[in-house]
Amino acid sequence: MIKVGIIGATGYAGQELVRLIEQHPDAQIVTLTSQSYAGKDYSEVYSSYAHKSYVCQEEDIEKMADICDVIFLALPHGVASKKINNDILNKVKIIDLGADFRLQDIDVYEKWYTTHYSKDILPEAVYGLCEINRDKIKGKRIVGNPGCYTTCSILSLYPLVKEKMIDLSSIIIDAKSGATGAGRGLSLPNHYCELNESVKAYKIASHRHTPEIEEQLGYAAGEKIVLSFTPHLIPMDRGILATCYATLNDNYTYDDIRRAYEIYYKDEYFIRLTKEGVFPETKWVKGSNFVDIGFAVDERTGRVIVIGVIDNLFKGAAGQAVQNMNILFGIDEKTGLDYIPVFPA
Repeated sequence: MIKVGIIGATGYAGQELVRLIEQHPDAQIVTLTSQSYAGKDYSEVYSSYAHKSYVCQEEDIEKMADICDVIFLALPHGVASKKINNDILNKVKIIDLGADFRLQDIDVYEKWYTTHYSKDILPEAVYGLCEINRDKIKGKRIVGNPGCYTTCSILSLYPLVKEKMIDLSSIIIDAKSGATGAGRGLSLPNHYCELNESVKAYKIASHRHTPEIEEQLGYAAGEKIVLSFTPHLIPMDRGILATCYATLNDNYTYDDIRRAYEIYYKDEYFIRLTKEGVFPETKWVKGSNFVDIGFAVDERTGRVIVIGVIDNLFKGAAGQAVQNMNILFGIDEKTGLDYIPVFPA
């Protein structure tokens, strides 16, 4: 059994990790921590765990490294880089759900986030977008688990960028997320009365997932990419829908584009391409690790419009983290993740 530790287990992504590991046939939780609820039974935080006996521990990553095979960090950005060092990595594998080990360009990270405290370790971290970096993830000591908006956006556009079918300077991503994407902390904009019966854009031209999308799509293209990304908050619990626009480089048909997606995704279990004229909805993937992608060619404007959807807490966070764990330990990627989406929910 893979011995698992979870730091930050009482946030939304942390709770989803607990739920998934609890049901994983090849992994078991040996310790979980919470800064806010140390000493409390986990069921006092989430009553859905009333039949379990987990107690939230105070964090001691050194001790955790001695008893765990892998530690998941579900912490705010800027925290993980203060905790991880070579001594820790010599004992245990790390999967960081924050942003500290996602961006390889340290200057870009510090421009968009904060000071990075593990610059010596950053070069060995791999970006854990499983369907694209699977071979790079194998054998690594540290994985930067991708962000939710980024997972949906990158996977939606990757084949078009890789096959050079679109004008890279024309990419626009319009994305919507449920409220859990903002985390569990108290915040006035996320109060029910503020959020309900409204849709709003936020962090216009300044969202921190922008450079992550640009960096990874830039690797696919073999050149630097600058794009427009605008996130929106939707009054629902979970889910992301990304509508991606780009100008086509030729008179490509639907079938041409379909072939490009099938080159990269035909063998990817967790990526489902919809039929022509069918466009994915967030309710189709809720409670699952699936990514649903559909697209249309707008002949009038010469653009392609791609729609991608994920569950932001599953494929956009905890599910992908478990998928990364499966790859790191050489077991079937689907293990503990092969759930049919919940409907209705």
